[in-house]
Amino acid sequence: MGYTRESAETLALQVLSWLAGNDDLLPVFLGATGASETDLKSGASDAAFLGSVLDFVMMDDAWVVEACDAAGLAYTSLMQARMALPGGEQVNWT
Repeated sequence: MGYTRESAETLALQVLSWLAGNDDLLPVFLGATGASETDLKSGASDAAFLGSVLDFVMMDDAWVVEACDAAGLAYTSLMQARMALPGGEQVNWT
């Protein structure tokens, strides 16, 4: 399934909600990105920030599985949605 920017943002918001409720992983995200809990609220309306949330979760297959299972998503959906957000375009080096 191809994602529009709007549908990708909606999916990323679901993942952000899952991340915000994950007491073990949220501090890792905040530490890795330098974001604060306040930034989570303001970032929820920023497509680039939402892309960074997906980038972070996709760093570990176990996190992808947990997030997708919690939201009822296919495991490939995070990658597909990421491509529709700023910075997620596929690079063609040829």
